[in-house]
Amino acid sequence: MSRKTLPLTPELAAYLLDHSSPLPLLAMRLIGETAAMGRVAGMQISPEQGLFLKLIVALTGTRRVLEIGTFTGFSSLMMAYGGAEEVVCLDISEEFTSVARRYWAEAAFDHLIDLRIGPAVDSLTNLGKDKVFDFVFIDADKENYPTYFEMSLDRLEPGGLIAVDNTLWSGRVLDPSDRSADTVAIRAFNEAVARDDRVETLILPIGDGLTLIRRR
Repeated sequence: MSRKTLPLTPELAAYLLDHSSPLPLLAMRLIGETAAMGRVAGMQISPEQGLFLKLIVALTGTRRVLEIGTFTGFSSLMMAYGGAEEVVCLDISEEFTSVARRYWAEAAFDHLIDLRIGPAVDSLTNLGKDKVFDFVFIDADKENYPTYFEMSLDRLEPGGLIAVDNTLWSGRVLDPSDRSADTVAIRAFNEAVARDDRVETLILPIGDGLTLIRRR
């Protein structure tokens, strides 16, 4: 089988962004503030992933979004810029999401973003039974990816999409010696989704690997 995916060097990554639509200035400020937080900034999705989420929300006409794992709010901000009319955000951290709240308010998106603090499984369980979504973005604790996927699929409209971050895990999914809990969980998730006949799926080599899943 032909393998034609181009390795993305830092120089090519910079070229990619230079020749894509620009990020909103507010989003660039948020990226900068998050970067100044130090090591935890690695939890933020890449700029090109943010542009991808914005574009796919616009392309699909997505109105209702569920986000599992919000951090400082870059992904939810970009999906709101893409035209989402409702974004339900689930996160466990008051500290990090306090940053998100400031940027949502400055962008005048705070009225359409519903942030729920607490364990995501509990928040999902407590959503009304009639709450359904067109698009789901999952970027939270890796060991619960299978649970988040199943609970999200139950709330996804037919033909709806789920995007899942970190599914290439810096290449560690290929390292058989890596038996850490997160790596094992991501491998298991990838294997299960690839065999699931309820969905169509493709892992995109952007950021740390982004799996796009369509409910049949």
